[in-house]
Amino acid sequence: MITLDDVRAAALHLPRTQEHLIREYVKFKVGRIVYASVSPDETTMGFAFPREERESLIASDPEKFQLPRASDMRYNWVHLRMSAVTPEELAPYVVDAWLMAVPRSVGEAYLESLPGGA
Repeated sequence: MITLDDVRAAALHLPRTQEHLIREYVKFKVGRIVYASVSPDETTMGFAFPREERESLIASDPEKFQLPRASDMRYNWVHLRMSAVTPEELAPYVVDAWLMAVPRSVGEAYLESLPGGA
């Protein structure tokens, strides 16, 4: 099970990330683009994810992933149940979501700076 603190730890070290509280949701943004959001009750985390791959992700583990609310279906977005994810599983989802929000050059520079490179 992950908590808001786990999401913060995965997100706030990423370049250009800012944390905001918007309508009781804790949102992680790059500029105006939200790439991750934690519900007020900390049961659900929404994150950027390609629309065309959303159905296959949910089908791969429906206990973990779910569709976003109807008003968010037009966006590259999916939800996960925070109780079904371990802290070790979280980081790749957050980094991949962040990569969708930053300029390609920023993402590539970050990935190259990791031990072992991209």
